[in-house]
Amino acid sequence: MINRNHSKARAISRTEVPLWKVFSVLFVAAALTLVAGFTRAQEDTTISHGLSQFGELKYAADFPYLDYVNPNAPKGGEYSTWAFGTFDSMNPYITKGSAAGSSSVFIESLMVGTADEPDSVYGLIAETIEYPEDRAWAIFSLRPESRFSDGTPITASDVVFTHYIFLEKGIPSYRAIVEAEIASVEALDEHRVKFTFVNPADDNTNLMLAAGTPVLSEAQFADRDFAESTLDPILGSGPYVLESMDVGKQLIYVYNPDYWGADLPINIGTNNFEHIRYEYYADPTAAFEGFKAGEYLFRTENSSQAWAQNYAFPAVDNGWVTKEEIFNGNIGQAQGFFFNLHRDKFSDPRVREAVGMAFNFEWSNRTLFFGLYSRVDSFFKNSDLEARGEIPADELAILEEFRADLPESVFTEAVYSPPVNDDTELSRSVIRAAGALLDDAGWTVQDGVRKNAAGEPLTIEFLNYSPLFDRIINPYLENLELLGIEATNNRVDSAQYTERTRNREFDVMISTYGNSITPGLGLRQTYGSENANVPSRNRAGLENPAIDALVERIIASKTRDELNLNTRALDRALRAMHIWVPQWFKDVHTVAYWDVFEYPDPTLSPFALGAGGWWWWSEEKAAKLEAEGAL
Repeated sequence: MINRNHSKARAISRTEVPLWKVFSVLFVAAALTLVAGFTRAQEDTTISHGLSQFGELKYAADFPYLDYVNPNAPKGGEYSTWAFGTFDSMNPYITKGSAAGSSSVFIESLMVGTADEPDSVYGLIAETIEYPEDRAWAIFSLRPESRFSDGTPITASDVVFTHYIFLEKGIPSYRAIVEAEIASVEALDEHRVKFTFVNPADDNTNLMLAAGTPVLSEAQFADRDFAESTLDPILGSGPYVLESMDVGKQLIYVYNPDYWGADLPINIGTNNFEHIRYEYYADPTAAFEGFKAGEYLFRTENSSQAWAQNYAFPAVDNGWVTKEEIFNGNIGQAQGFFFNLHRDKFSDPRVREAVGMAFNFEWSNRTLFFGLYSRVDSFFKNSDLEARGEIPADELAILEEFRADLPESVFTEAVYSPPVNDDTELSRSVIRAAGALLDDAGWTVQDGVRKNAAGEPLTIEFLNYSPLFDRIINPYLENLELLGIEATNNRVDSAQYTERTRNREFDVMISTYGNSITPGLGLRQTYGSENANVPSRNRAGLENPAIDALVERIIASKTRDELNLNTRALDRALRAMHIWVPQWFKDVHTVAYWDVFEYPDPTLSPFALGAGGWWWWSEEKAAKLEAEGAL
């Protein structure tokens, strides 16, 4: 049953920053490149309440609230969901420890994005941004009323401190990006902070990098080492503070009634819950049973088998639990099995391609996924960023310059998509083609086993963290055995999985390259050579000068059409390198929840579900379920 101390918390008059918006410096800020929507302040500078990459901002400086929220949404109640594994840290900005996934909830950034514009941000802690035509610097004017949750004011020196502590002790991949672009950060006075960039620019990439800076309290770290893993939360300025913690098992956040930003237009109608609760489970099956028992009330279902078969329990039959497919207008994410390119056995792309061919998606989709998925074959699936068919003249003109560092197939074949198999077994033609690739790469069948010239067998360990993937990986291993490859499925706990993947101690891992519909600086973290040998989003350890150059072209794109074209060229090149075995995607959110929530039209916020943000608790629905004995 749900925790009654939190499920019907008192209603209070307030508004909050959505959880999904709370700044994640590794992903959101670096992923967007922007051009300003502005008003002229004086002849040689621009002052703006926000930034937009291409064209005008959707929201004017005097907008009352975001279009996709209910400005009159009631406040109170609890949003509760589950998390996999465990945690031993509340600092998500360092490599030590396993940080709780929600531990950035306390932190706000200078500016923040919305769920209905893929390439815009608006002032949060910073009221405005000022910059010259050559974008050599940017000055952020902080809101004088902004406060940390302990009531102390946010000052320019806090922004300066955050920038430099991240450079000194933060995650290496973030440091690499920031050092390359930002020369210095200085406090001009108590509420104005200036970012000076390494080079002037004619686009706003660096402006957005600066705008995404999170703001920590300098005073908190006067006697605390930022680099040390700790369960003491970071002091932030966000709408929630930690109420209670059961280490590795549960986290409960409570709204701060003194939250400084409650009346900002960008916060109206958002984060409408008094409490946010995360229940941690080491096993997905136990997590599902917990949901059925009402231990938590909201669940995004990622298992197609569970979605198709496991929701015929009494609470669903009684109408107490709603099972729903909700519109998702976001890009299809690049989910797959990723090779460790640091392993010698995967140095030849023919080996990687052959291994990928042995995954029978068609059989998996029919047998395991109940036909719910489509094959993902692009790093930017279901968008105008996705390469298609034979190479067109405009992409060829871009890629020709880098021919020496790219596979010849980029220029001679249609963009790579995995072969289509029979949905009952791996096609014989696919087996023959994969075997020929392995033979050509020097891995021949010797006594029924693929071996190289030195007589070493081709072995592959699939590193796995979830029993839900066993039923997917194990049939894949059988197909690899047909090719003479000795493959194993090694399921480890989440902490070990994090540590091993962070240190690249794996052959093949499961991951998602979470690309943006407006890619930018974040591409360096995911595909850049500078991040191939440090803990980063470049999980495969890809190092290629052509890919590096293509990433820089994308970052420097001036128009949406140019961005789309440059990204299609990158997608075509990446797919020819076979750094992954692509898996699947779906274009809806599959969610289940106890019927105590309401939400606005989801088509108005295509880029985020917003369940913990602009959904709200219905006292009427909760009272009905309680009267019926459901809660």
